[in-house]
Amino acid sequence: MTSVAVETRYPPPPVLRTADIAAKTGLLLLVGLAVLFPGMSHLDGKGLAPRAISYPLVAFAIPFIWFTWWRPRASFPWTADFLVTIVCFSDMFGNFLNLYDTIEPFDNILHFVNTGLLAAAVIMLTMHRTSSLGAVLERGLAFGVSAALVWEIAEYFTFLRWSPERMGAYADTLSDMALGALGSVLAAIWVYALWRRGYLAEVAPQLELAQQERVDEVPR
Repeated sequence: MTSVAVETRYPPPPVLRTADIAAKTGLLLLVGLAVLFPGMSHLDGKGLAPRAISYPLVAFAIPFIWFTWWRPRASFPWTADFLVTIVCFSDMFGNFLNLYDTIEPFDNILHFVNTGLLAAAVIMLTMHRTSSLGAVLERGLAFGVSAALVWEIAEYFTFLRWSPERMGAYADTLSDMALGALGSVLAAIWVYALWRRGYLAEVAPQLELAQQERVDEVPR
């Protein structure tokens, strides 16, 4: 077991590690500024409190899981952690720049991209790189549609039901969920294609030991 654990430790990618730490730092800074100066964040009346609570929890979920369960047998999954962190950061940053109100397609772009990034992170963390395309697509679509649904429910109960925007919310919800599903499918294909080309081998080292044990159990 010791030799396998050593084999599942990879050197941290310098660029991703720096970007991940910077994104986490920026997220905490933006959350702090939003709490102190709600008007600056353009989140006043748009679910500021839920965002201020949930985004740091989501951004630090993978470090917590790694430190609690994976640390003795695997290196830190910097790539997946960065994808999750940048999703939280981009929403806060977009609100601070008021991009949601000044650039009409910005909301649609973020639903498409961010749901895809989250789906990619989930696939990388929960599936071995030898998984089939069908299995990867199934995982990506299942997560993407579920995540899009949860977001729309949370959005409605946190601020949309009191907002004048609720009159057109039905069409917006359908388009957001469709874009999230499409982003998840494309993310799944992207991850699978990179796996087939030999990339992302170091993304989920915590899965290598279990995969090796399954291979060893196969009768020869």
